[in-house]
Amino acid sequence: MDFQLTERSQSYQEQLSAFMDDCVYPAEAVYAQQMAAADDPHHQPAVLSELKVQARERGLWNLFHPHPEWGPGLTNAEYAPLAEIMGRSPIASEACNCSAPDTGNMEVLTLFGTDEHKQRWLRPLLDGEIRSAFAMTEPGVASSDATNIEMRITPAGDHYILNGRKWWTSNALHANCRVLIVMGKTDPSAARHRQQSMLVVPLDTPGIEVIRGLPVFGYQDREGHAEIQFTDVRVPATTLLAGEGDGFMISQARLGPGRIHHCMRTIGAAERALELLCKRAQSRTTFGQPLSERANIQDWIAESRVEIEMVRLLAMKTAWLMDTVGNRHARVEIAAIKIAAPSMALRVIDRAIQVHGAAGISDDFPLAAMWAHQRTLRFADGPDEVHKRTLATQELRRWAPKGSTATAPIPVGSR
Repeated sequence: MDFQLTERSQSYQEQLSAFMDDCVYPAEAVYAQQMAAADDPHHQPAVLSELKVQARERGLWNLFHPHPEWGPGLTNAEYAPLAEIMGRSPIASEACNCSAPDTGNMEVLTLFGTDEHKQRWLRPLLDGEIRSAFAMTEPGVASSDATNIEMRITPAGDHYILNGRKWWTSNALHANCRVLIVMGKTDPSAARHRQQSMLVVPLDTPGIEVIRGLPVFGYQDREGHAEIQFTDVRVPATTLLAGEGDGFMISQARLGPGRIHHCMRTIGAAERALELLCKRAQSRTTFGQPLSERANIQDWIAESRVEIEMVRLLAMKTAWLMDTVGNRHARVEIAAIKIAAPSMALRVIDRAIQVHGAAGISDDFPLAAMWAHQRTLRFADGPDEVHKRTLATQELRRWAPKGSTATAPIPVGSR
């Protein structure tokens, strides 16, 4: 394994770090003020638009995209430290047009979209003119197993008709969201993993009703997590991605990179939390002694550093495997990092909250919102338990009796 950073990755790190220092961190307070002054929790603050212009001028745009035609063509290992840097701020990824679920949707459109899809939807997404959402999860079934989904996509001549309800459709309430990638069943009688298909559906199609935005620990995230009702939604057959029955295959192609991108950003959030912890510990005195001199606080700092470094190494190994042997052969490591990264970040953020005292659970510091976001990642792109099942099955397979037909389950789940 070679984790040595390439020259272009190092160059992008330097440029991105300078952008964070010069533009992003100073804009966080402005962003908070503009959101507080807005009547709509899904308001698009002007400062984000300004940051996007600055990021694009600096060449820090679509850094995630692996295809040189659409982005810089970085490998997963090259992109990993950049995603970590952006993960330090809640607004950096969007400023650089590298935020989920658009990243996954753009990769899907690149791999499986028609020329029409690419012209109508991919190009505006790459240019940051619109946003998108991914509608898979449903309230009535355990959607961590995507074969459970019940939405019907009924072929009707040269059209499809959609009926069903989705929720946790993240980004659907974003002010600039214009299109959904929707997963449903076109043939319930087909083989288990060939029943599902995906369509590219404009958000303003008649019959689509956004019921509500789901709060996360009391927060209404700006991009929103929508519950959406589809009632006799009629779309042309040309909205189909790949072919009928290819929905499950597409979801696997989408979720591999998406999972590791989340984990990379999570490492950045943990680093930011540790920085805040250390600064607070050095600036606060209790019982005549700085918090930083307390043995238990020093333990927390040391444990946090060790845990961050271990997860970073696992993330880099996973990225290296994805680059060298492909996503399918790296699925054990993808599952492992998806378990490890959010749990690690939650521990570090929790320690930082504790060192901040009651201030840590207020909105005066970013820690409470950071914790809420990281806690959601133990569900997004598949819950911990499904990934653990994958890992356990693979371990058991190593010791299974000869001739055993045991197979590893494939986890699916994305908000």
